[in-house]
Amino acid sequence: MHTGMVASASPAGQTLEPRLPINLVGEDFQRNKYAHYAWMRENAPVCDARISIMRLKVLTRYDDCVALMKDPRFVRDRSKATRGGRFPFPLPKSIALLAESMITSDDPEHRRLRGLVNQAFKPAAVARLADSIETLTQQLLDEAAREGTVDLMQTYALPIPTTVIQRMLGVEEADMPRFRDAMRSATQGFSGLRMMRTLLWDMPAAVRFMRDVVAGKRLDPRDDMLSDLLRAEEEGDRLNEDEVISMCFLLIVAGYETTSHLISNAVLTLLQHPEQLERLRADPGLMPTAVEEVLRFRGPVHASKPCYPVEDLSWNGAPLRRGSMVLPIFGAANHDPSAFEQPEVFDVAREPNHHLGFGHGVHFCLGAQLARLETQIALRNLLERFPNLRLAVPEEKLRLQPMPGWHRYESLPVRLA
Repeated sequence: MHTGMVASASPAGQTLEPRLPINLVGEDFQRNKYAHYAWMRENAPVCDARISIMRLKVLTRYDDCVALMKDPRFVRDRSKATRGGRFPFPLPKSIALLAESMITSDDPEHRRLRGLVNQAFKPAAVARLADSIETLTQQLLDEAAREGTVDLMQTYALPIPTTVIQRMLGVEEADMPRFRDAMRSATQGFSGLRMMRTLLWDMPAAVRFMRDVVAGKRLDPRDDMLSDLLRAEEEGDRLNEDEVISMCFLLIVAGYETTSHLISNAVLTLLQHPEQLERLRADPGLMPTAVEEVLRFRGPVHASKPCYPVEDLSWNGAPLRRGSMVLPIFGAANHDPSAFEQPEVFDVAREPNHHLGFGHGVHFCLGAQLARLETQIALRNLLERFPNLRLAVPEEKLRLQPMPGWHRYESLPVRLA
């Protein structure tokens, strides 16, 4: 392993001098993320990193990330690898319900939970949502057209998954203000000065709201996913109430954030590559491969949940101690030249495209097909309606949110005509 200051030239020609451990939420890393990824892949395939005061190891090569996700020596439940708790520090009950979900579980618990919710995300179930997503996107674009210049994040990319999740969970329209508050708490409240309010007030209120919704569904089940979760059985098993609440928050975080930022990242990436945008306009049949390429090239999710080795081991010559935090960086793996031909080229027709934008292995994103469907419909209708779509601010004014494991923007101001 390398320590201290090390200089290396990035593919763009700039010289990096990363100081280890690399600060994954630092301004320099956020501004030069892909150059750092290239340096780590070449110079430190098992790299020392930190998130605030928390130390960890990160993997950036494609083959390493894939191998780790299938290696039985690694678990997501930290308590199985250490004498400590499930997480490196104690969590309030409301936060634990958000954190202790299917994606932080291991088999056989993970298999049990996934099996109980799998029905809602089967291809036929997802396909039935297409017409409602089509109608919703057109309504949102009608409203945006009256404004002319909009923040596409707030007026389009966020409302699409918000409404889809509302309908999947069967949240009544009268409850939408509390539902939106719950969504904001679960997805935007864990950074900066707002964190203490989130921990002490917002998340407990969000959990109380979701318990009220669940209680209502028990009394009056409807044709929605939450009612199905309460009825779901597999081999005589059911979800208990905390598991249902946790699954609801998982759907909110994974479905809402991933999809909204996938849509906005796709729009920005296409605007940054006008020749590929025109190619897509000329051949809308390329939309499925274009969305896959966005997931590879500028996908919103750049890392999995942390993994923990259950024994001391060596990886690429670097020692990994039992119970230490290890993070595969999918955003770096998706630009690995050993896995992708010309990885720095954005190609809407790229095939094959074995990206890791939705993860890999048993934890492959359960809602991947829904996110793909929402994004394809959203992009197709946006590009058809507004052929003169362009950024409303200089590109350098766009700000990335300093969230570890994510590549997402605070806003996306655009002119529609």
